[in-house]
Amino acid sequence: MYALGHELAHMPTHKFDLDHMRVLMAALGNPERRFPTVLIAGTNGKGSTASTLASILQASGLKTGLYTSPHLVRINERIRLDGKPIGDEDFELIHDVVGRTAAQLVREGALPRHPSFFEMLTAMAFGYFALRTPDIVVLEVGMGGRLDATNVVQPRLSIITDISLDHQKYLGDTIAEIAREKAGIIRPDGVVVTLPQLAEANDVIGHAILDAGARAVNAVPYVPPVSPGSDFYLSSPWTMDKEGHQDPRPRKQTYPLQVLGQEIRVESPLVGRHQLRNVALAVAAAVELREQGVRQITPSSIERGIRETHWPGRFQVESALNGPEFVFDVAHNPAGAWALRSTLSAAYGDRPITVVFGVLRDKAMAEIAEILFPVAEHIIATHADNPRSATPAEIRQAAARVAAEVSEAENVAAALDEAQRLAGPDGLVVVTGSIYIVGEAMRNLGVSI
Repeated sequence: MYALGHELAHMPTHKFDLDHMRVLMAALGNPERRFPTVLIAGTNGKGSTASTLASILQASGLKTGLYTSPHLVRINERIRLDGKPIGDEDFELIHDVVGRTAAQLVREGALPRHPSFFEMLTAMAFGYFALRTPDIVVLEVGMGGRLDATNVVQPRLSIITDISLDHQKYLGDTIAEIAREKAGIIRPDGVVVTLPQLAEANDVIGHAILDAGARAVNAVPYVPPVSPGSDFYLSSPWTMDKEGHQDPRPRKQTYPLQVLGQEIRVESPLVGRHQLRNVALAVAAAVELREQGVRQITPSSIERGIRETHWPGRFQVESALNGPEFVFDVAHNPAGAWALRSTLSAAYGDRPITVVFGVLRDKAMAEIAEILFPVAEHIIATHADNPRSATPAEIRQAAARVAAEVSEAENVAAALDEAQRLAGPDGLVVVTGSIYIVGEAMRNLGVSI
């Protein structure tokens, strides 16, 4: 399985034309048409929203597919059915079918080149779900939206999460340009679930909804009232240890919410103010699906689904045996870095932090460093086993404007060793900057996903 995943990871990374994706889908018998879908685009929060919504649908008794990217540890994680990753045997079988079909289309001249890594995986996900006949599938857009491989489906509803600067090389240099790509998932006469956000994004999304004759579903009623600077989400996520002292590790966000005419108690394992918005989008989508006729969705199933959401690597707190406490968070752009910094401040106050940091070379390294590094006592730059990863030296150079000392580690394992030494048994280590760094760190430390 490792060899197959490695082979996929080294396929071309070019953007695959959506018309070419449709050719591949037609040759496979259009598996994407055999199940209803929800399609989610955005810069930050689309994975959290997708996992929360999928958990709600599963808790409602629906056979639920979930397609997300990238993965933390194993490539199978990207394709899930009722929370379980696709098995190795199914993965290999479907990879063979999609690969042979694509190769034949290239030989015949129907495709100009072999599909890229993401298009292959997306086609495989569609093929797997078509075989397993789920009641509904939640799809996370890989990048952008308009030209993303997932956008060949006709979703029952579309969701647009928060938009910020990321992937400018492909999507544009302004919020408006990026929002235009994300809004490409809006369908004529379709339904769009969203929240107010940056003015430039609001303007683009609003016009796209009007131009398409789509109907907007505002998730604002499902966002709890939180004033700037408030400690709202800290009101009850803390637990008590056996001696009755407060355990300073956030386990869940808890608050009451009116849903479908009833009050439920939200208990989300996804912590941080930014997650309040993602949960709200998932709830609004679930309510909309019920109104579309999915009667299995109820207030109690929404409550249970939120509580049972599993989305590792998002402010995930773990304690090492006789070692420091770890926070794993995949913040990989400035908006994600601000969310992490805010949550760290609320959860741990002025507690000394050791940061293990690695990032992909095409990310906003300097901006992320300027946000996160000032709150750290020690910073260790490293890189994942990925050709796109920035080297520790590149990270140090990008962070030159930050008044912080940055040490270098040749790999994630070495960085973790140094972090544990610097933090000590009572310290706090934050691993962040890239899902690849977080995944490698969790694997090295034996953390279950």
